[in-house]
Amino acid sequence: MEDSDFENEHELRRPLAITLLGGLYLFFFMVTAASYGQPIPFLGTIYHGTPAGALVLFDSLLCLYLFLGLMKRQNLTWYMLLGYNAFEIINTVTNLFVITPEELEKTIGKKIDFSGLLASNITVIIAVLLLSMFIFHHRDYFTNRSKYLF
Repeated sequence: MEDSDFENEHELRRPLAITLLGGLYLFFFMVTAASYGQPIPFLGTIYHGTPAGALVLFDSLLCLYLFLGLMKRQNLTWYMLLGYNAFEIINTVTNLFVITPEELEKTIGKKIDFSGLLASNITVIIAVLLLSMFIFHHRDYFTNRSKYLF
């Protein structure tokens, strides 16, 4: 019982916020993994086939790492969460401004409502910003200073 997590009874209990964040990033992992085989918009380009599969695999592994890091309350995960969320915002904004509605319609094969697409992307950006603010303000929950998950 040398580890400080076992010595301090307060540290044994995982805060509800961390558990809920872990569930959210587990959900992100499942949604990302389920999109395998689909075209993926990434930094203004729509990828198909093997490059899209590689992007999905990398994003899935990253989401899985974030989930595990949240469950372990790893300090490094706090930084990675903020970086991942910032990158997701950058990727969403870039895709929104660079990929034309015509290119998107050609890729998915049906007509899209650009105003609905714009509204949903803005909603996602706001949600990720709010999530990032929540994570930023709860840094004190990330008490595990280990560099390794296992």
